[in-house]
Formats: sequence, structure tokens, C-alpha cells
Amino acid sequence: MRVLRAGLVLALGVLTAPTLAFSSQDGLTVVGTGDGLEMLREIGEGFSAQHPDIKLSIPPSIGSGGGIAAVSSDEERLARVARPLKESEKAVGLEYKPFAKIPSAFFVNPSVGVDAVSSKDLYRLYSGEIRNWSEIGGADLRVRLVRREDADSTLQVLRGSMPGWNDLQISPRSKTAVTTQDAIETARTVEGAIGFGPYSRLLEEGLVILKIDGNHPMDEAYPSAVTLALIYKEKRMDNEMKAFIDYASSADARALIVNYGGVAIGN
Repeated sequence: MRVLRAGLVLALGVLTAPTLAFSSQDGLTVVGTGDGLEMLREIGEGFSAQHPDIKLSIPPSIGSGGGIAAVSSDEERLARVARPLKESEKAVGLEYKPFAKIPSAFFVNPSVGVDAVSSKDLYRLYSGEIRNWSEIGGADLRVRLVRREDADSTLQVLRGSMPGWNDLQISPRSKTAVTTQDAIETARTVEGAIGFGPYSRLLEEGLVILKIDGNHPMDEAYPSAVTLALIYKEKRMDNEMKAFIDYASSADARALIVNYGGVAIGN
């Protein structure tokens, strides 16, 4: 009888004890920023080809802040971000692993008739001083400004690197795009629109990428770039997470990053 009871206790212990968290059948989800989303999904396809046993999901943007909150609260175990971690975020155990830099690009609807501006005119556009594209040699169209929220990573990079943007008061006549994809879609569909976001070669489809002071975002002299990173808690590391983090810095991933117009970071 004691042997039977011991066997029942052992069996119940196996049934009630927590299973190994986040096994491959649960899948791996990488939440967070919309910056570089298409590029990261391409990296995800390469990863899945090498690891068909791991179910990978890279969902639409919830922003860097959303990804940080999800990993901090243990709702998710891996996220993508486009800004450095704050000290308070590091204090909860978050690790930061950069894997790519992407230039910050300004893109316009083809209707504007402009493919290059000076940094001074860019400032005048976003301050609201220039209201019609004809004022800088473009079409007779009203300037439709698309901006991002103040905490957006690309905007923060621009404020720290684009001439005059540190103190720029963006015109209240601008539309605030909640995500990078929203900014891109607005610029693609609204005549006279100008927006900004992380550069990728996909932006060339249906948009005009502006040269600033004669420099394309891929030129060495172009000043602004966003750093993309993966964040996680070391204590929650498992084989799935490690495999994806390692792949994001692999030679295969580096080739994909460069193909999308980014700069790879890592070994």
C-alpha cells in the first residue's frame, strides 16, 4: 500500500509540477517596435528554414515601449526595440542585444515633385514655415506633414542628429502616425505627404526617398540611424530564445540586413 501511495504521489507530482516553460510547441513570439519590421520578418524566415521545429511569430508593432513592458512583466520573453534601455528597465533584469542599425529616412508621396532638400528646408517644412511644395521647387501642393509621437525612436534619433531638430517645434498641422507602417501608408496614399521612419529598400516602392544636403540615407555622410536590438531576461533564457538571438547575429542574418539597407551589428 505504501508503495502504491508513493507511486500516486509521484504521478501527481509529475502532473502538477510546472512543465518546462516555453517548449517548442508553445512557439517563440518576438514583439515590439515596427522599425525594421519587414527586415526582421525576413530574418525570421531564414531562422525558420534552419529551425523548422520552432514556431516563430513576429507580430505587428506594439512599439518599443510595448515590447519592453511585455518582457518586463514576463508576459513575453523576447522583444525587439529601437531605443536603448533606461536604467530603470535594466534594473528589472532586461538584457539588450543590438543586431542592426537602420538609417532614419524622410519619404514623400511622388506627387510632391521633390527628391532632395537641404537640412534647413527640412526644418522649415516640419516647423510649418513651408506650406506648399512649390516654395522649394516642387508641385503646387499643400505640404501634408506626418510625424511620430514624441517618444518614437526615429524622432529621438533625428532630434539628436539632424541640424536644428533638437529644438524643433513640429507644426500642429501635422498628423501623428502611431506606427511606422501608418506613417509609410499615409505618405504612399496622400498627395503632398512627407513622413519619416527607418530606411529600407522597400520604401522605394511607391515613395520617393529624400536626399538631405545631397546625401541618401545609405551614404556615409548621412547622419541619422536607429539601432535595433533584442531584449530579454537572462533568467528566462531557453534553447529557442538562444537560437534566435544567435541567428540574428549570424552571417546569414547580416546578409539579409545589408540587403535591406541596414548595417549589421554583432559577430
